[in-house]
Amino acid sequence: MNRTPAAVAASALLLSVAACGATGTTGGDEGTVSVTTSFYPLEYATERVGGEHVSVSNLTPAGAEPHDLELSPKQVLETTRADHLIHLSGFQPSVDDAAAQSEETAFDVSGAARLDIAADEHDGHDHGEGADGGDEGAQDPHFWLDPTRYADVADAIAERLAEDDPEHAEDYRANAEAFTAELGELDRELQQDLSDCDQRDLVTGHAAFAYFADRYGFHQVPVSGLTPDAQPSSAQMAELIAHIKDEDISTVYTEPLVPRDLADTVARDSGADVAVLDPIGGVTEESAGSDYFEIMRSNRDAVVEGQGCR
Repeated sequence: MNRTPAAVAASALLLSVAACGATGTTGGDEGTVSVTTSFYPLEYATERVGGEHVSVSNLTPAGAEPHDLELSPKQVLETTRADHLIHLSGFQPSVDDAAAQSEETAFDVSGAARLDIAADEHDGHDHGEGADGGDEGAQDPHFWLDPTRYADVADAIAERLAEDDPEHAEDYRANAEAFTAELGELDRELQQDLSDCDQRDLVTGHAAFAYFADRYGFHQVPVSGLTPDAQPSSAQMAELIAHIKDEDISTVYTEPLVPRDLADTVARDSGADVAVLDPIGGVTEESAGSDYFEIMRSNRDAVVEGQGCR
């Protein structure tokens, strides 16, 4: 395995700590299970499922784009000392490196998330080789934008915590049941509110909405690729602008955590408006809500207006 510089440095730091006889976990309150998560949706689900029995930290800082995360040696050390590292393999390579050093405590949620849709599967037009020449056929990791997949991950987290902490197993399962019931209600709202729309092509900031599109009957047409920095070529930009004009698409969506230059350019040249559709990689003061549910409902409102839903 090729290891990142942070992972190599962290290995040296771990040896130093071991030589000094250091023990214990970081970030956990006494009497709680310490859990390190790799990005916001996993942090939020773990907090909801774990309740008072867990102490949760998040490796991706608020306001940072999770795709771009590079762990410091201190953060890698944190992952090895926590009781659990909950992550999504293939999404953040530096976290995958850290998880390889914490095989006994690392928990990969990708199986529960059912990552079975390619990022370009719900693309409404031909990108040729893909926006960055390498995304074609890659699985979309943004499972949490389908509440039903997010619920399955929450249940899996509950079972993992229950196995490790059987004294509180029933609490974890009860918390998961309450959380997934809320997700079920959100899904029903979205199914109802997005069922009758004038436009089914969803022009998104990047290819993060394949699961959302699949669940609610849209065709994702991303401006850029699977990661926000996967820039389209001039020919792809021209093709996208022509598609928006031909299909009379009224709205191009941008995102809170990435520059909106491309979306503004596409909207200006096609005559469309710009609105915000949040992939919920994190929560900041600029987010249209304080947690996952509020932001998802804000996304619903943006899509209802932008796609002409009734």
